[in-house]
Amino acid sequence: MRRLARLSAFALVLALAAPASADETIRIGVLTDMAGPNGDLAGQGSVLAAQLAAEDAAKLLPGRKIEILQGDHQNKADIGAGIAARWFDEQGVDAVADMPFSSVALAVQEVARRRNKITLFSGPGSSDLTGKACSLTGFHFTFDTKALGAGTAAAITKAGGDSWFFITSDYAFGHALERDSSAVVVENGGKVVGAVRHPPFAPDLSSFLLQAQASKAKVIGAANAATDIINTIRQAQEFGIVQGGQKIAGLLVFISEIHALGLKTAKGLQLTESFYWDMDDKTREWSARFAARHGGKKPTMVHAGVYSGVFHFLKGVAAAGTKDGLKVGEAMRATPVNDFMSRDVKILANGWVQRDFHLFEVKGPEDSKGPWDYYKLVTTIPGKEIRPESAVSACPLVAQK
Repeated sequence: MRRLARLSAFALVLALAAPASADETIRIGVLTDMAGPNGDLAGQGSVLAAQLAAEDAAKLLPGRKIEILQGDHQNKADIGAGIAARWFDEQGVDAVADMPFSSVALAVQEVARRRNKITLFSGPGSSDLTGKACSLTGFHFTFDTKALGAGTAAAITKAGGDSWFFITSDYAFGHALERDSSAVVVENGGKVVGAVRHPPFAPDLSSFLLQAQASKAKVIGAANAATDIINTIRQAQEFGIVQGGQKIAGLLVFISEIHALGLKTAKGLQLTESFYWDMDDKTREWSARFAARHGGKKPTMVHAGVYSGVFHFLKGVAAAGTKDGLKVGEAMRATPVNDFMSRDVKILANGWVQRDFHLFEVKGPEDSKGPWDYYKLVTTIPGKEIRPESAVSACPLVAQK
């Protein structure tokens, strides 16, 4: 309990126009991976994104005070659930944001559901969060395994990569990504010839890569993330897998990982994201503001999604005139999402934010104009194609209505 107290004690307090009583204070906990493998793609950048959203929403909530708390779940479901329960029961937290690592997100979703508290998912990828584990107070803002499959897996299969072997991280996210991407491969005329699962955050993936190489599949689907995808791509280069004619499909790759890999190694990699800092004037303006307070680092789509979720939640509080989770959830669903990464985006009944996704290809060093100029746009996939409204039937709460 002492450790949980330490992890959840720190708060950034944003005092607005007038003093606020305790029950008027709006508290948002950013539950993230501070120093582990997801630290660059989420971590302190997610806390900053939430703070920026609170600053921008101040005018919507005059006379109110917003507190941004931060906690480190250490990629462990029991720690994440414990911090969330403590926040809700002892510290009056109204919403929890981010939560990279799907097993943590699924555990927190259940904790929040029992208390009618809001969850704003940006970091986790499991599509079960708006499927069989959906909640009336749960919202998935940034990406999930179905969206990733509909982008990268579909594009590569249609382009002739019609036989796949999956290297999958052995936890909830990896399982869901393999499942959803496999379905897309088959739907587009391809076949899955095999799969192997590795422990999360394993430094040596050689035995798994050799099995993938021996499969003779045209495409090796990396159903993993963070340090695992970096190790997969680097070690595949070392084994000459790409040089031998097989393609590595990074099903979840963040710009922070491209930065770590370098363009020489990552050149030609195709990936799917809901946000890139250099899309238009609005994304560039917000990203410059973020980078100025984050050591010059450009935001990942997780950081952008944390901002989007927190800002929309605060708009929901303002519209509902209450912090009651069920009423705020209704207000959030009734209002399109609008911010620098979202243009009149609808929230479906199951909590999925029906935004567009973009298929990018990583530039070579010769094409990049400077630091963080890494992507060229291949195509944009409309949100209605990524997740049609009929897909909400997978959520039992929707089916019961």
